[in-house]
Amino acid sequence: MSGVLALVGGGEWTEGCSFDAGLLETAGTDEVVVLPTGSAYEGPAALVDQARTWFAELGAKVVEANVLTRPDALLAENAELVANAKLLYLAGASAMHLRSVLKETPVYDALVAAWRGGAVLAATNAGADVLCDPMVDSRGGAYTVGLGLVAGLAVIPRSDTWSRDKIHRTVQLAAAGVTLAEVPERTALIRGADGSWRAEGVGTVQIYIEGRPASLADLRA
Repeated sequence: MSGVLALVGGGEWTEGCSFDAGLLETAGTDEVVVLPTGSAYEGPAALVDQARTWFAELGAKVVEANVLTRPDALLAENAELVANAKLLYLAGASAMHLRSVLKETPVYDALVAAWRGGAVLAATNAGADVLCDPMVDSRGGAYTVGLGLVAGLAVIPRSDTWSRDKIHRTVQLAAAGVTLAEVPERTALIRGADGSWRAEGVGTVQIYIEGRPASLADLRA
């Protein structure tokens, strides 16, 4: 068993992200712990401020987990903050940086434990990418190793900003047994606590299995 998992395509905390209200309700909390790790060098403070403004409109407050570098991810106080959260949001633009910071650290272990213990885990943009294995390298659309919270599933976050040729290449490069999901901005691919998948938000999630178009109903728990 685990909590709800939301893989958000990007465009986070903007009009159209209707799923955030439901995530708060499911978590039963008015506090969101945000990790801006993936934007450590691209204005993490502005990203957290955006989250604060958005969630304030939903009646919730944001607490920043100041995890920007690998030493930050080794600190016990940061791991404790993450471990006690009921709703976590992993954000940022660089999946490679997220992986290098979080892999095999107390903060990542705490994140996984919190989710498996029933916390709601949302990950947007590069955060959604890195939690999967394999992970899509947005620079060229090929695959690399992710953190593996969700094995056998890869996502293309911000897929609405990709060319069809680039998406086609990524679809064709998928190894046997890998499911691929296009997740546009302001759209979430959500795994319920019962293992079922659904999509919410403004865009359409496209699934591919073995390189062929499929439906959300075909996703494994």
